[in-house]
Amino acid sequence: MRVVFAGTPEFAAVALDALLAAGFEVPLVLTQPDRPAGRGMKLQASAVKQRALAAGIAVAQPQGLKLDGKYAADAAAARESLLAAQPDVMVVAAYGLILPQWVLDLPKLGCLNIHASLLPRWRGAAPIHRAIEAGDAETGVTIMQMDAGLDTGAMGLVGREPIRRDDTTATLHDRLAALGGRLIVQALQQPPVYVPQPMEGITYAHKIDKAESQIDWRQSAAEIERRLRAFDPFPGGSTTAGGEALKVWRVAPAEGAGEPGQVIAPEVVACGRGAVRLLELQRPGGRRGPATQVLQGKPLAVGERLGD
Repeated sequence: MRVVFAGTPEFAAVALDALLAAGFEVPLVLTQPDRPAGRGMKLQASAVKQRALAAGIAVAQPQGLKLDGKYAADAAAARESLLAAQPDVMVVAAYGLILPQWVLDLPKLGCLNIHASLLPRWRGAAPIHRAIEAGDAETGVTIMQMDAGLDTGAMGLVGREPIRRDDTTATLHDRLAALGGRLIVQALQQPPVYVPQPMEGITYAHKIDKAESQIDWRQSAAEIERRLRAFDPFPGGSTTAGGEALKVWRVAPAEGAGEPGQVIAPEVVACGRGAVRLLELQRPGGRRGPATQVLQGKPLAVGERLGD
């Protein structure tokens, strides 16, 4: 079976590794263009591109796929590459571009998506983050036949994964990536029956905005704790202490009460309901580390309010 693969981040790269390990022929990979990254903002290839090049697979990096859109020349070149690859199926995982109908229709067996949620819950761009933020007890991976809608296609295989009490997006991501790799191999080796998604329980996982990092101390301690785990490794939690920026990475429930944002004991901050103990912090230009270490020499004063 000839499999064209479309994906960009590490989540997708794990699936590509699984397909290659299972012996599938992958003549072409589509991935996002190289982006500036790191302190030097040098162009960096995506995780998928790096894996593809290491395996000797041809790579296409169109900026868009609409034949009549802004990047029509890129789309036309990508179409020629796809036609030449003669795919039986396209596997898509966190690619980052919307596939127009001509792409969906091109592979003989259509396009399959590896989506990191239990559809129809958390359709959209950030299903792992939103599941943790919402306090879901479990999530998973759905192998879906792609259509023109946003994660609305028929479902084939579903794998479930409990969300642990200490899970961050980073830790849950790694387990779901491995699960997605196993499921897509199974779906190609033993094609399942695809059934329409239920009409009940639809929610949307909107893309994470950096502005969401600002901590609202009026929220409950439980909400703030979940939000910080959901936003690790990006964008983390942000507040101010004494007029200076302070990054908050990890907290734990604590005893006590006070005005939201008020420091009520060393490293303990009152919330709208309950309180949290600051466990891991980061000052501008510094490294993230234990709160006691980061605050050494400049501790938070009992009574001051964070975020003011």
